[in-house]
Amino acid sequence: MIDASSRVGMSVLFLLALVVPSLAVPVAQSQHGLPPSSLFRKSHVVPEAQDIDLNPYPTKPRLTFRRDGTFKITVFSDLHYGENPWDDWGPQQDVNSTRLMNTVLEDEKPDYVVLNGDLITGENTFRENSTTLIDEIVAPLNRLRIPFSSTHGNHDNEPNITHAEEIRREQLVAPLSYTRTAPAWADGEGYGPGTYWVPVYTKATDRNPSLILWFFDSRGGFSEGANSTALPDWVDAAVADWIKLTVARMDAAWGPADKVERGSLVFVHIPPHAIQALQPGLNSTQDPGLNADLLGEGSTQASGDPANNGKDQPFWDAVNVEIKNLHGVISGHDHGNEWCKREPTKNVIFCFDKHAGSAGWGHGVRNVVFRSPKPSVGPETWIRMEDGETHARIVLDSSYN
Repeated sequence: MIDASSRVGMSVLFLLALVVPSLAVPVAQSQHGLPPSSLFRKSHVVPEAQDIDLNPYPTKPRLTFRRDGTFKITVFSDLHYGENPWDDWGPQQDVNSTRLMNTVLEDEKPDYVVLNGDLITGENTFRENSTTLIDEIVAPLNRLRIPFSSTHGNHDNEPNITHAEEIRREQLVAPLSYTRTAPAWADGEGYGPGTYWVPVYTKATDRNPSLILWFFDSRGGFSEGANSTALPDWVDAAVADWIKLTVARMDAAWGPADKVERGSLVFVHIPPHAIQALQPGLNSTQDPGLNADLLGEGSTQASGDPANNGKDQPFWDAVNVEIKNLHGVISGHDHGNEWCKREPTKNVIFCFDKHAGSAGWGHGVRNVVFRSPKPSVGPETWIRMEDGETHARIVLDSSYN
């Protein structure tokens, strides 16, 4: 929900968006795939407290719970726009995915939307117009004026597109995008810039947020250009320091999360490696949802090469040690999975999204509804298909698993 005092500002933002050209924006690339602009790079490359701004959206509307104490998030994952642009099949999949977005958004009326990675199939796109697919993806959100954030996946880093370019385009054409970038020392050598957080307040006049939505960039894919090489497929270890510094700043300014009742929810495209061990113990009654993708090489972070095993552990440790009142961690990537299960070593609930792209497994979304700003009240989550059918409904609280 967006507070009423921001409506005028929203209208101005949307009028400005209307004049943005639909042509692809050329982005000069550094050796790490990021534009050499102050929007993405900073002059220092060591952790500094000044990198953590506790008012990161001074010109955007404040996100708030509804008057009835609820806050609804709808998650679209693995939309994969831009597949097979050279034939009729590919563009039709994009038409189908846009139809899904329009149908779901108009029915569900979420307060916030998350695009949880693999927005574009970058290996299929053409360099000259790949960023304009972002315009197509965000069009339903712009039309309905729904605030949203994006994570980015392995298919969003490819020779013809990078995470940085997608973020730059999204910020240009979507006034209610809350996607932003990490400081240079935590951006995964330029290929994982999309690490950030978004505050949600109980009331617009509140000094401190009651919910933090965390977004992490798990990188993966390939570098841009003719000499493309494989990229690390895990959240960079430096992000662990960013988490610690960010939480310390929040606690100092707003009070410790476990003392002042501040909740959290995490989104990251590629599941943490620890999730791979959960699949053999799934119980279809206790852990409902489609389980059609066997987790193996490349299915979770740092699993593509045995030499990389454990390289996502600093991130996973920091998330679970530093972020208090964590309701859960939500990922996409593995299209045939939509189950949830508690990860016992960290005592945290993990959920897969629902594959939203048109090709394969049927497409739908994951809904998450916070029933109260208080973190002691767990949010309810379920899968919703395009035709309105729902299943795999659970509550993310201490009683689950």
